[in-house]
Amino acid sequence: MAGVSTDIPVITIDGPSGSGKGTIARRVASALGMHLLDSGALYRLVALSATRQGLADASETEIATIAAGLEVRFGVNAEGEEQIWLGSDEVSAGLRGEECGLLASRIAALPTVREALLGLQKDFRQPPGLVADGRDMGTTVFPDAVLKVFLTASAGERAKRRYKQLKDKGIDVSLAALSRDIEDRDRRDSERSVAPLRPAEDARLLDSSKLTIDEVTRTVLDWVTELGPR
Repeated sequence: MAGVSTDIPVITIDGPSGSGKGTIARRVASALGMHLLDSGALYRLVALSATRQGLADASETEIATIAAGLEVRFGVNAEGEEQIWLGSDEVSAGLRGEECGLLASRIAALPTVREALLGLQKDFRQPPGLVADGRDMGTTVFPDAVLKVFLTASAGERAKRRYKQLKDKGIDVSLAALSRDIEDRDRRDSERSVAPLRPAEDARLLDSSKLTIDEVTRTVLDWVTELGPR
């Protein structure tokens, strides 16, 4: 981490679960030719790794040890879909289940786990720049980001989006249950003692409830253009 330069520009896109920040971050990174950090995937990777090792109910110290040893790589396939490797294993599909997401949300509230992943997240800051999405990218990890976006949408809209995603994949799920899970996750993320979910003071707020993906992407890219050359 010692070689990471703070002169390298970072754009952060934070927001609650289901706000679309991952999709927007991938599109913005692609448009600008920047690197991508899906910080939420890191916690899902810890959850997946712990589950695979039979340690889903392990102590905070054991979970932090798993986090510190992660070997992770992000990529994009020919269709523009994110690919995530845990070591040499491509695990993108395994990270998107609700069980993995719920465990990841609980893990993300553990201070020692967040500390273990902090250095790894900062190491993604490489030339020519980084687009980082998560919940505390602009407040904790990259407080000097050149642009901070806080992307949100109503809980009902986010539940509908997740419901459609899962149904399209042939997964039977209850919309009411998804709504409850999202509300519970929002509460945990906003009330946790370490790096709670909240906009940075200098973040630009963007409600995507009634906007298309293209409209949200264009808004963020317009904000980047406003910054001028860096």
